[in-house]
Amino acid sequence: MKKYEEMNSLEIDVLREIGSIGTGNAATALSQLMNKKIRMTMPEVQILGFNEAITKFGGPETIVSGVLVTTSGELNGIMLYLQQLDFINLMLEQVLTEKIEDFEQLGEMEVSALVEIGNIMISSYISAISKLTGININLSVPVMSVNMLGAIMSVPMVELGYQTDKIMTINGKFFVDDKEVYSNLLLMPDVESLNYLLKKLGVLDE
Repeated sequence: MKKYEEMNSLEIDVLREIGSIGTGNAATALSQLMNKKIRMTMPEVQILGFNEAITKFGGPETIVSGVLVTTSGELNGIMLYLQQLDFINLMLEQVLTEKIEDFEQLGEMEVSALVEIGNIMISSYISAISKLTGININLSVPVMSVNMLGAIMSVPMVELGYQTDKIMTINGKFFVDDKEVYSNLLLMPDVESLNYLLKKLGVLDE
């Protein structure tokens, strides 16, 4: 049974291609939501340790919001979309024509908009995986939490840490008008599901 850290360059390249399709789907969906052209860069797919990922995304005490969805069916695991303040303000400006100075200013309407945007991002990647592989994937209702990054990352650590200390990150940039922000998605199928996914993609090197 292959773990994240044992994946070869071909397997990662195929997942990057899925990420690229998902990115395109997400950009189209967000463009329709905001009635504005949105571009995203080719995503960077990395296999990182939990602590490496926390450092990459700003450190354990960085305050972020996270939209989390669990996957079930033929692909079991967690997807987590991290939203930092610059991303949040760019999205809120387009959807609600407002900005916030601090996470404490997030009200019910703002949270609802950010959950929907996170759900669009996650669903776009899941749709890309499902269409390319024929895998049946169910998504839970998305939930959002605002906390320190270390606390938010403790959820996948608890859920998957007994199997592996690595996770998959898919990172790129949004471009809206003359502004750019990072997009940070964590895709974490359990190890059995990871192997099933690679097998369905025809690249599993056992």
